[in-house]
Amino acid sequence: MNTKSLLRKLSKKFPKNIAKKYHDFPGLQYGKLKEETKTILLCLDFDDVVLDEVLKTTDFSKIDLIITHHPFIYGTFKKVLKNDPVKAALVERLDKYNVPIYSYHTNFDEGEGGMNDALVEALNLKNIHKLEAIPMARGGELEEEMDVLEFAKYAKEKLNVEYGQLLNFGKKTIKKVAIIGGGGWYHFIDAKNEGYDIYISGDIPHHGRRDVVLNKYNYLDLPHEIERIYMKQMKKVLLNIDKDLEILIVDHEKLPIII
Repeated sequence: MNTKSLLRKLSKKFPKNIAKKYHDFPGLQYGKLKEETKTILLCLDFDDVVLDEVLKTTDFSKIDLIITHHPFIYGTFKKVLKNDPVKAALVERLDKYNVPIYSYHTNFDEGEGGMNDALVEALNLKNIHKLEAIPMARGGELEEEMDVLEFAKYAKEKLNVEYGQLLNFGKKTIKKVAIIGGGGWYHFIDAKNEGYDIYISGDIPHHGRRDVVLNKYNYLDLPHEIERIYMKQMKKVLLNIDKDLEILIVDHEKLPIII
């Protein structure tokens, strides 16, 4: 498929103008786009671990485009390489292949059919819609009410992680659920104000946990790695655009060992 045509179609679904401008860098991250794209590599982050994994089984030069979720270059290119010797060494490795890297981050999180739609679908929620105060977040309802601890275990299993941290200081039963994948813990108060029984996100610090407790609310902290659903969802999006695309996936995210 013509590469620019493919990216135009993706940009209609996940436009840059909905990305969070104060901390995001979606778009072309590295390299020069090829005229045609047949084989695409998907990963959450492109790094040395992913490159080494791909080189074991694939002729890397035959990959036409890499699409990541988290930006490969998080900031300006020269500044990042100047301050990050690991990234600079990786770019040197990449230079001999000239495979372009493109990223869809918070625009994929917020866009229709993107990250957070995939997460609520995995939870089997009904009556899905964006939260009024947080368009990136999705809210919905369970078929039946669940005990808060039972729901936390259910969500952990459905989102394919081995652990979570539950703060159950709100309602004892759960019907209405709000979620943002990744590190959107600080929006819990918006979910509470819009009437949701529990809010799911990740990366909550100590002071955030105290805020949840003092607001007498339910918060489920699930690891950032629930975003590995990105690969499955982006593959579905790409094949809906062109069923003949060859999609390769590297799921390199490893959860910490629980001790």
